[in-house]
Formats: sequence, C-alpha cells, structure tokens
Amino acid sequence: MTGSLYLIPVPLGPVNPEACLPPDTLAVARRLEHFVVERAKTARAHLKAMGHPQPIQALHLEELNEHTPATAIAPLLAPLKAGHDVGLLSEAGCPAVADPGAALVLAAHRAAIRVVPLIGPSSILLALMASGLGGQRFAFHGYLPAKEPERSQAIRELEKTARRDRATQLFIETPYRSAALLDALATALSPDTLVSVGADLSLPSQLIQTYSAKSWRGKTDAVKDRLVVFGIGFE
Repeated sequence: MTGSLYLIPVPLGPVNPEACLPPDTLAVARRLEHFVVERAKTARAHLKAMGHPQPIQALHLEELNEHTPATAIAPLLAPLKAGHDVGLLSEAGCPAVADPGAALVLAAHRAAIRVVPLIGPSSILLALMASGLGGQRFAFHGYLPAKEPERSQAIRELEKTARRDRATQLFIETPYRSAALLDALATALSPDTLVSVGADLSLPSQLIQTYSAKSWRGKTDAVKDRLVVFGIGFE
C-alpha cells in the first residue's frame, strides 16, 4: 500500500494557524512525519506553530522549489511508495497553486498515489472573492514583467482580454514592486477599468479595495511594501 500525499495550506503571514486553518487540517499536519517543503526553515516554523507533537528536527523534510531539477522529483515519492503519508507545504497559502509543488502532485498522479487537498487560505481566491469583480470567469497570470515598456504592454493586453471575455484577470507582485505596479495600472488602463488590490489577506493588516484605474492615481502608497494580489475587470 502506498501512502497519501496531503496538500497542506499554511497561513499567509504571522498569525496563529488556528485562526485560519480548520482542526482537520491541523490534525493531519500534526500526525505526519514526512514532508516535502518549499523551504525547510520556513516549514519547520510552520509545523512548530501548528503544534506538531514531535521534535521538529526529527521530522523528515525534503525541499522542492524553483531550483529543484526535474530529475529530482521522482525520488521525492520514495516515502509514499514505502507506505508513508507525506505532507506538501508551500512558503505561504496553498501548495501547488502558483507554487513549484505542482510538479510533485503530477508525479504522484502518474504513480497512482492518492492526492488529498486540505482546506486553508488561498490568497488568489480570497482576493477574487473580495474584489467584487466577476468570479464566473477569471485567469491568474503570476507576475507581470518588471520593466517598461513590457509591463504596460502586458497590462493593456490583460485589459483587452478582460473586456473581450468578461473575465477577471488576476496577478501578483512582490512588496518592493507593488506600488510601482499599481502606478502603472492607474496610468496604462482606461480610466473606468476596475482595479482591485488585496494585500495581507486574512491578516490583521488586511487591505482589500476596488476602484477605477483613475481613482487609484496618487494612492500607490496604500500597497507599498506589501505582497499584493491585483485584479482588473469590469462591472
């Protein structure tokens, strides 16, 4: 019998895991001894905060991140094939969503290993839920180009897609570039295009606001130094 691969969400910031993770998710995390994680140091901190009963250093952690070669994916399935349940953890939020863990999930399916997604916070879905933009059709694009003119070109292409398909377009930005991206959105988009920002989602400092592109001009400090999920769309 092979083990099961559990996809374990983690908090999106420094909060008590019990504030955003249901008891069943915490119970699974606390009973596992084998984990595949994006970064071992962060994962140990998450598991400690979740109240794992074993000494954290005694747990078996293997890293899977953007530097992991494709040839290293299959060996990560070894504990599962030996009958052990394994937990997959991201740096924050849901594993395998905008996260390198997706490669392990696909390998598990190919090996006929049971995959079990657990309940927890997803910044992308939280931002979409709270945006007021259309949730029937949407697309997530990760990071937009960091430099001009490629960034503004990408913004205008997403606006065309949102208008043509009536589909909300979502993307994220790092804290040190979020204010610059919001300024670019306010400048490159049509004045009436709606722009939603979701920062520090599920945390006490949470910010969620949706205004027209024109209304965001001069207000970029609202997202400065915050990891932001942006959305653009129409009523």
